[in-house]
Amino acid sequence: MAGTLDGKVAIVTGAGRGLGRTMALGLLDAGARVAGVEVDAPALEEVQDAAEDMIARKNLGAGERFLSIVTDVTWDDSGPKIARAVTERFGRLDILINNAGTNTELIRGDGKPVGKLWETTPEEFRRIVEVNVVGVFLMTRAVLPALLAQHWGRIINVTTSLDTMWRSLMQPYGASKAGNEAMQTALAAELEGTGVTANVLVPGGAANTRLVPDKMAPDRSQLIAPEVMIAPLLWLCSNAADGVNGQRFIGAKWDEKLPPEQAAKNAGAPAAWQQLGRQSIMPERMR
Repeated sequence: MAGTLDGKVAIVTGAGRGLGRTMALGLLDAGARVAGVEVDAPALEEVQDAAEDMIARKNLGAGERFLSIVTDVTWDDSGPKIARAVTERFGRLDILINNAGTNTELIRGDGKPVGKLWETTPEEFRRIVEVNVVGVFLMTRAVLPALLAQHWGRIINVTTSLDTMWRSLMQPYGASKAGNEAMQTALAAELEGTGVTANVLVPGGAANTRLVPDKMAPDRSQLIAPEVMIAPLLWLCSNAADGVNGQRFIGAKWDEKLPPEQAAKNAGAPAAWQQLGRQSIMPERMR
């Protein structure tokens, strides 16, 4: 897939670790210019070093190809500032990967257990919703004017496995990701016919990132490797996926031995439970 995204410019939030780091470097390797957004400056510095090493080692071309932006996506002014910085540096903007996320365990730190929902503090609940839902809205709102103006763009949200959305001891993380995916699916409907698409990409289960602590998975080899995200991500970001909209793709189910269209069919399904169909009783004009 290397070289398939030549000329494209992507933003990846939460690029400092885990899925975000893997996707940012995968996009870079495929020819895109990438802006990595992260609240943790030291983590993003490591990704910057890895990006520069990849560029030199693989001779990916002259000029700056990776832009580090340290900020918090939940701040109202971060989205416009990020979009402006990216277009000023690279001259365009094509792709947004809404990957930044957090959960109760990360907020508490020190290996403290998540506990029941009623043991979550209001501050913890708000922070999780701010990062996993509000930050996604703010970033999406900031980039859409540029994408709509050029009649081409990709917005890809990283949510979570469907059963995690309702699993006990996974709240409010699961609920926030459900809200994220529902919002993305409604956005996809609003974007129909614009040339801009909105889809969801998930690893397909517990992935080898810091969101899964060692005490829950001491054998990290049993976890899904973040690299499963790369092949479906590159296809979704390419012209080959024009018109693919409102879908959820599972990285662990993507078979790279198959043609991408067939792999996508096997790994994809309607996002946010659309397959359940319309169930509400609505006036005809509201349907």
